[in-house]
Amino acid sequence: MTKIKGVISALLVSYNSDGTLDEAGTRNIIRYNLEQNKIDGLYIGGSTGENFLIDTDTKKRIFKLAAEEAKGKCALIAQVGGINLLESLELAKYVKELDAYDALSAVTPFYYKFSFAEIKEYYNQIIAAADMDMIIYSIPFLTGVNLSLSQFGELYDNPRVIGVKFTAADFYLLERLRFAYPDKLILSGFDEMLFPALVYKVDGAIGSTYNLNAPLAKAIFAAVAEGNNDKALTLQNKMNNFISAVLDNGLYQTLKECLKLAGVDAQMCVRPPMSQLSTSQKEKAVEIWQNLKADLPQ
Repeated sequence: MTKIKGVISALLVSYNSDGTLDEAGTRNIIRYNLEQNKIDGLYIGGSTGENFLIDTDTKKRIFKLAAEEAKGKCALIAQVGGINLLESLELAKYVKELDAYDALSAVTPFYYKFSFAEIKEYYNQIIAAADMDMIIYSIPFLTGVNLSLSQFGELYDNPRVIGVKFTAADFYLLERLRFAYPDKLILSGFDEMLFPALVYKVDGAIGSTYNLNAPLAKAIFAAVAEGNNDKALTLQNKMNNFISAVLDNGLYQTLKECLKLAGVDAQMCVRPPMSQLSTSQKEKAVEIWQNLKADLPQ
């Protein structure tokens, strides 16, 4: 198994103007991550890929093309979760058949107020369907599901649960998890909090902005490893300037437009009901990309 650590891009996916998958463009995004960003891993099928807006067949096609482009080149994680458990089981089995992914991941089931017993059974069924390692995807601000330290412990009772994608600002819980379960992976999910997460000794980080600013993220990893927290903080400030500008202009749309400006050949449309960038937003994206380029380590 490829070691799951370091800077992992939550893969952006290119769609055509009619909402269909732009397969060639998505392959080019993957190649950019591998060749230019020197990424340590790819997280496929998350919210960054607009996963909850697409059908099962399209999800499979994305898993397959990512496997074809990146197998053996970096760690691969397939996010198969949602609120349709039957679909999650189907996707988990499909990913297993591809024989390219290092682990599954699944978001905590959302919308309906599932009990913890139901959440635990959801994970156990997905794991059993594929007999693969699982990384819990905890993102409470979107799902409304806040797992406690003891509940993480119950999930970890299944030896196939190897860690968590921790997309939360609760650093008290992060510290508790790090020391209570030192052998479990913790992958930070908030790009804007990478530096403090590394101080708490996370194993890696998964983020959408790493499709573009991975060199900055890698430099933050290196600065913390060297014990140079002042440098890490300065780099985080540069990263957060980029993140703030992108959020103000439209997150996924602006990231895709910046990839086009970086020379990635893809349609880069988003899926409805997301809207495409206006002319003024595209002009702003040019400024955002130029500012990021100036801040990237040479």
